[in-house]
Amino acid sequence: MKKAKIQYQNQTYAVTVNDDLSVNLPDGTVVAETDVTWLPPATGTMFALGLNYADHASELAFAPPTEPLVFIKSKGTYVGHRGHSWRPNNIDYMHYECELAAVIGKTAKNVKAADAWDYVEGFTLCNDYAIRDYLENYYRPNLRVKNRDAMTPVGPYIIDLADVADPMNLSLKTWVNGELRQEGNTKDMIFDVPFLIEYLSSFMTLQPGDMIATGCPKGTSDVKAGDTVIIEIEQVGSLTNYMLTEDEFFAAK
Repeated sequence: MKKAKIQYQNQTYAVTVNDDLSVNLPDGTVVAETDVTWLPPATGTMFALGLNYADHASELAFAPPTEPLVFIKSKGTYVGHRGHSWRPNNIDYMHYECELAAVIGKTAKNVKAADAWDYVEGFTLCNDYAIRDYLENYYRPNLRVKNRDAMTPVGPYIIDLADVADPMNLSLKTWVNGELRQEGNTKDMIFDVPFLIEYLSSFMTLQPGDMIATGCPKGTSDVKAGDTVIIEIEQVGSLTNYMLTEDEFFAAK
């Protein structure tokens, strides 16, 4: 099952999602993908992994980490499927990151990796945009790199864990204006989802609705205002985002 949150005719609904991305309202009405406003399907804390694919670390000229490099994304960065993000004025380089995000389904504290899947509700997609101009080093992902308003598209839905046959062997792709620019596989993560749940829950409590964004493979490239960016993960789905200028984005607020 795929579960989402949407707005339709000034009301907010929890809905189920069909394969064509039409949604089923609670009264049974079916509404097309393009006739609703998609909200982030989860709004808990997002724990995001830096350099969790060795090939991505290499393309940034960093050594792969020997323990998880984790930072937190604020809720204000989340934007739903078919939403708008923006390229700040006067920067040189901004790139997408196609990431599998595990959504926590129940409170998790001191969970062993062997039991970790019992605490996962399912998966969603995350495009963790980065402003490379402000990247200092991998120990300190600068807030200006990763925590700008509406710079983290999430969604379109949460797909149940049981509907994904092997989460640790899924292809990932990013398309910009129809051009394939990034490609990888979740089997190449340095730290997989069970390891990350054991690691995080060993020193803090994970809550339902929290997300673990698991990093991206190599293949990042610059995006511009006017671009359409689609990330795609095998068995999970695809997430579309539209890029505006800074002036366009804030004028629409």
